[in-house]
Amino acid sequence: MVSTFPNPSSVDLSRIRLSIRSLQPQLVEWRRRLHQQPELGFQEKLTAEFVSQKLQEWGIDHQTGIAHTGIVATIKGNKLGGEKVLAIRADMDALPIQELNEVPYKSQHDGVMHACGHDGHIAIALGTAYYLQQHRQDFSGTVKIIFQPAEESPGGAKPMIEAGVLKNPDVDAIIGLHLWNNLPLGTVGVRAGALMAAVECFNCTILGKGGHGALPHQTVDSVVVAAQIVNALQTIVARNVNPIDSAVVTVGELHAGTKRNVIADTARMSATVRYFNPSLKGFFNQRVEQIIAGICQSQGANYDLEYWSLYPPVINDIKIAELVRTVAEEVVETPLGIVPECQTMAAEDMSFFLQEVPGCYFFLGSANPEKDLAYPHHHPRFDFDETALGMGVEIFVRCVEKFFSYYAVSLPL
Repeated sequence: MVSTFPNPSSVDLSRIRLSIRSLQPQLVEWRRRLHQQPELGFQEKLTAEFVSQKLQEWGIDHQTGIAHTGIVATIKGNKLGGEKVLAIRADMDALPIQELNEVPYKSQHDGVMHACGHDGHIAIALGTAYYLQQHRQDFSGTVKIIFQPAEESPGGAKPMIEAGVLKNPDVDAIIGLHLWNNLPLGTVGVRAGALMAAVECFNCTILGKGGHGALPHQTVDSVVVAAQIVNALQTIVARNVNPIDSAVVTVGELHAGTKRNVIADTARMSATVRYFNPSLKGFFNQRVEQIIAGICQSQGANYDLEYWSLYPPVINDIKIAELVRTVAEEVVETPLGIVPECQTMAAEDMSFFLQEVPGCYFFLGSANPEKDLAYPHHHPRFDFDETALGMGVEIFVRCVEKFFSYYAVSLPL
């Protein structure tokens, strides 16, 4: 279980407008239907059909089939003088996890589960779309709601950007949220600058020379070489990265050998690298290969290295982060309230959107230990307190209203 935070025994919902509070049963219904039919990245056909059906039912213009299964909805306010465009992003994919929860809305797709809250993100985005469509007289400008596939892997944000979702009309700023079981229900984690880490990956095969375990002098032991490499890789963060800059190198897989008395000729490892500072891009791949090459040379081994960058860090714009923070203060009343220092080494491809336009990605606390809803993300018993759904809609709607009425006019981006 997660959470060393106080239980959200009483969350004040009075700041959520009545029309959104009355939408709560629908939000729960949508989320639970989506939870029952989880789909992996770029396979979100049922999810996309459901989203499109709702948007069509409400008369909201939208495009489907973007980057395979992505959808973009466009809602234009009726107030005069609004030329700015604010985008809202929600991811749609699930994870290859067998759900262990015994709930009426348990996943019906074997081996696939919404174990990260994306079903809630879709429900919140749908609720926001419905509300804005019904209240177009209350805002100027245009809202684009981006339903994105494949956040978990291999990444749907970049293909959607390449397909032009930030154009026609051109997006001026973007916001998004992640339901977060590392924070108690209703608490908002928001900060300017780096919120989530860049993620890079590598696979490496050590090519030694196998032989009998009793005759090591006739071999090049790939296990010994791999062990030295694993230990040496930890010195990158400890001795090559400025201590002020957080970073992580984790070797998560190491496979070698077939029998106790046989020296393995190959050893295979897979690893992940995480960091916040964008200036570190390009540094780790060079240093990783230097260490692997040096140790292999000293031991008479060879290697095959594959290194790639997956997502850049999530960097929030100062002005848009301030907008979200002020809105959260108006909506949230919990023991912790707003948590400004909420960084995590987890990664998100929302980062690609934030490289294109200013914006803010933030966390909305959804854990409730009192209801046994505090398992961590990607756990087979992950679930969250659905009270957060209405909170998410309220925050998004207020961000829209405030962006068009204040930021887009008084503080040009």
